[in-house]
Amino acid sequence: MSKCGRSYQLQTVDPLNTIPLQLFIQQVKSAEASQAREIKLDIATAKNLAFTLGIVMSRLEGDLEKLVSQGTGVDEQIEVNLDGGVGWDK
Repeated sequence: MSKCGRSYQLQTVDPLNTIPLQLFIQQVKSAEASQAREIKLDIATAKNLAFTLGIVMSRLEGDLEKLVSQGTGVDEQIEVNLDGGVGWDK
């Protein structure tokens, strides 16, 4: 038997921890419901929120880059025929 020299690695993506985002959204909803004029965050909460937003935005940018690089490579052609509006009164 010959041994295959190729190795394939599955790319694993850690799940996003969106709890800081969910807590912030809930805090905004509660403030709006009570007609509060401002929301105050302690530095630890603000830091968690900022890091979570950074991770989410990085992941989205990476996903977008992957989609763009996986393009079909085929130019799509669309044909439009203009008939001067014939048949619009039906």
